Amino acid sequence: MARRSRSSAPSRPVGPQRLSALRGLWPFLRPYRGRIAAAFVLLCLASAAILLVPLAFRDLIDAGFGHASPPADGLSLDGRFLALFALASVWALAVAGRYYMVSWIGERATADLRSAVYARVLGQSPQFFETLQTGEVLSRLTGDTTLIQTVVGSSISMGLRSLFQCVGGMVMLAVTSFHLFSLNLGLMALLALPIFAIGRKVRALSRESQDRIADASALAGEILNAMPTVQAYTQEAAEAGRFAARTETSFVTAIRRTRVRAALTALIITAIMGTIIFVLWIGARQVAAGAMTEGQLFSFVLYAALVAGGVGTLAEVWGDTMRAAGATERLLELLQAEPAIREAATPSRPAPAAQAAIRFEHVRFAYPARPQINALDDVSLDIAPGENVALVGPSGAGKTTLFQLLLRYYEVSDGAIRINGQDIRELRLHDLRRDIAIVPQDPVIFSASAMDNIRYGRPEADVAAVLQAARAARVDEFIERLPEGYATFLGERGTRLSGGQRQRIAIARAMLKGARLLLLDEATSALDAESEILVQQGLAAAMEGRTTLIIAHRLATVQQADRIVVMDKGRIVEIGTPEDLRRQGGLYARLAALQLDF
Repeated sequence: MARRSRSSAPSRPVGPQRLSALRGLWPFLRPYRGRIAAAFVLLCLASAAILLVPLAFRDLIDAGFGHASPPADGLSLDGRFLALFALASVWALAVAGRYYMVSWIGERATADLRSAVYARVLGQSPQFFETLQTGEVLSRLTGDTTLIQTVVGSSISMGLRSLFQCVGGMVMLAVTSFHLFSLNLGLMALLALPIFAIGRKVRALSRESQDRIADASALAGEILNAMPTVQAYTQEAAEAGRFAARTETSFVTAIRRTRVRAALTALIITAIMGTIIFVLWIGARQVAAGAMTEGQLFSFVLYAALVAGGVGTLAEVWGDTMRAAGATERLLELLQAEPAIREAATPSRPAPAAQAAIRFEHVRFAYPARPQINALDDVSLDIAPGENVALVGPSGAGKTTLFQLLLRYYEVSDGAIRINGQDIRELRLHDLRRDIAIVPQDPVIFSASAMDNIRYGRPEADVAAVLQAARAARVDEFIERLPEGYATFLGERGTRLSGGQRQRIAIARAMLKGARLLLLDEATSALDAESEILVQQGLAAAMEGRTTLIIAHRLATVQQADRIVVMDKGRIVEIGTPEDLRRQGGLYARLAALQLDF
């Protein structure tokens, strides 16, 4: 049932080339260079303050608690405590300022990225969604952007802070006691190899875990959008089982990653603490031998703790950064996706004609998913301005495909479609679609009020115009009975309305748009006989002065059409008025004999 999503592809190896994906975030960070610089200054100030703390403790212990001679700097014991408090205050203010600044940058850049990706997805053609499920897109817009926000707004800053502490702490360790520093550095270098080996495994599992979560989200999105069908076929338990299976796969993958990461954490902590304890043991022997003071040993331990904490944080940040690199790569796939429908390099302006003349010139088309099968095969048709033309024929004849090509949801494989003599490929998509109003067979109702739904295609329309379109489509008959009238919230996908009511709102929406070309795809199929007669009268008024194409399976609804085009297997097989076609005795006559009572 579900299409194969891109996330289900095998995970690619994670390495330095994947970390470079984070460079794709720079366009979203560039506008905030000033804030980034301020955050960096605060970061340097906080790191410098924390690196001075062990020195202050050294002097405090040696000069205040020990038996050394009076200090050369002349500071009293109280003065030293005040200096230490002042240093702590500077550190606290710098940390707070840095936290606020980087959090703001992270939230702002992530919001910009999320908006840019969403706008890019909206510009894709239906072909794009043949291979990518909407649930996966939502997973990337939420889960992946959250990962990026965590890294940009927190982890990178923490990583830089820890790096500064590590480097500064190592320098101060060397200054305090080069002998102890050499021992410490040698042991840490020896333990680094297994740590990095396990880290590579964590990075690979992180990408796989993200992919499995996206798979579960994609399935959930598909099923939740099809709940009436699921319940009608009593497949709730089966679908719950499918989702549970994918969730279990995601859980197993996440636990594998967590297990390896836990082992990595244990190894890091054991290695670092073991190193510190060993070096502290050596230092204690040197203090006993008079080779160093108590204050020097204490400051060495503090610097070693800073270095150890920095290394541990860097390991955590590295894992988060690699996860964010994978998330960034997935988002950049969407952001860099090129629409299948390309705008002309120098688009033409639509011809200033009051009505639309349409010409299909030897049009051939095959859907990208079925390139060997022509959905349309050498279709040629001229439609005069203001003409009302009906398209009839069996399912799969190519009727809806003509609508999709007119709207440029897909590009013709061969031939051309012209409106008022202009190839539609020469027009901007916005200009082309602005001149077309469509009533689909399965209309979409948005989570908004009835008023907002009707004027979706013409948001600037005043209330009077909306009410006029609503009356013409017979929408007022049921809207006025709703609790808040036209201000009533219609629910997600119009769940508070019947199928016929949703269809009437879609008809009112198309009427209000006032486009030169009107496309009706089974526009009254969900209406009862009485409502259909009333709405047909409204549609007749809407079609007045407009070129109209109508797809219909019920031939009774198109008997007033100027011409009927009969299609079969992607070809036009008959054209004429209803009377002419009945006399010809072809496909239309056979369909009419089944539906109409002559």
